[in-house]
Amino acid sequence: ALYLLLVLLFAAPADYADWKAWVGGPVVSVAMLLFVVSVLMHAWIGVRDVLIDYVHPIAIRAALLGVIALALVAMGLWAAQALILVRLT
Repeated sequence: ALYLLLVLLFAAPADYADWKAWVGGPVVSVAMLLFVVSVLMHAWIGVRDVLIDYVHPIAIRAALLGVIALALVAMGLWAAQALILVRLT
């Protein structure tokens, strides 16, 4: 987060090509992927705890947890695909 803040304050990419080159770099793309994974894990833990605490019927809880898990995995795969496409093109 500190690196992102410093880059945006002092050396912000000027146009789309600069942004693409910056995001396509190996360090930034790995950092962004790790950030996405940590946000998705944080979301999973928070939603899971809320569902466990407040949804009492086991079948409904299991169904909701399954749907949310699939949605979070899909979001993670979409983010990984986006980063890979930026890196390859």
